[in-house]
Amino acid sequence: MNARPISMLAGVWLLLIGPLLCPVWAIEREARPIRIDVGGTVLNSILLKPGKKVDLPPIVFIHGASASLYDPMFSFRKKLEGRAKLLFVDRPGHGGSDVGGPENILPDGQADAIAELMEKRGIAKAIIVSHSFGGAVAAALAVRHPQKVAGLVFLSPAVYPWKGGVAWYYDAAAVPVTGALFSTLVAPPIGLLSIGSATRATFAPNSMPEDYMRQSRTLQALRPAAFRHNAQEVAALNDWARTASQKYRGIKAPTVIITGDVDTIVSPDVHAQHLARDIRGARLLVVHNLGHKSDYVANDLAVAAIEKISGRRVDLNAVARTIEKRIAADGKR
Repeated sequence: MNARPISMLAGVWLLLIGPLLCPVWAIEREARPIRIDVGGTVLNSILLKPGKKVDLPPIVFIHGASASLYDPMFSFRKKLEGRAKLLFVDRPGHGGSDVGGPENILPDGQADAIAELMEKRGIAKAIIVSHSFGGAVAAALAVRHPQKVAGLVFLSPAVYPWKGGVAWYYDAAAVPVTGALFSTLVAPPIGLLSIGSATRATFAPNSMPEDYMRQSRTLQALRPAAFRHNAQEVAALNDWARTASQKYRGIKAPTVIITGDVDTIVSPDVHAQHLARDIRGARLLVVHNLGHKSDYVANDLAVAAIEKISGRRVDLNAVARTIEKRIAADGKR
């Protein structure tokens, strides 16, 4: 096959989506990302230093699939900046981070890379806040590097094997050879047409925040290398979780798990409920009429969970009830 037409087509699609992709470095000066080698993999991250009135331990944020560090940063920065040292990480293959070796397809390799990044960023121990696929990485971090974990806040985690497969486009992008072609020639145009509705569906039945896609750099996920790596991760997660989940009972860190009862992306019964049973002492909060994006729609509850783990007296049930009242009519109008 002649590679020249393929490269020309790829270039055309990059020209089309390029202006829509806000570069990783195009952010505020005080929050400039830094790429650091963590032993064969270069991770991109943003470290927000604490203010004068610190009342929380360091916090590390691990994003989900098809996302980057800007996803949790958009959700949590205003609520937590100054209260603690905050580390927002691009997982391997996402945002400004390199893919690295094949070990980074699995949560174990990613957890090892993040543990090393924490060392190089001067964080000995932290509360780990994770969403969706990031929950698997957080769980692996707690199993493999328990000394680095002061507590865990799981938001709609994907951490156990499930029945059935993954979306067709993940399978198409994950396979050898043709997967790279699919990610380069097919995924960008299809993605541009559908990413808005797909992102809103991730929030459903709740509303997507105004300016979410721009602030979270959502379109970065359509870059061919990122799209394919994400697909490989998701395709491999089920088999990984089948073995890895057997070790969750060894997790000793204080844990809060937040999920929605109408999450159609990651089943709360298969994942959050099961995780609460496996981690002794874990606190499970199931929010009524909450979809998959608990990191946004229920971020007040996530912040309260961080405060609870850090030793503050917080009524998590009261915070959950307030959120339930606010979103009670979502999807029913």
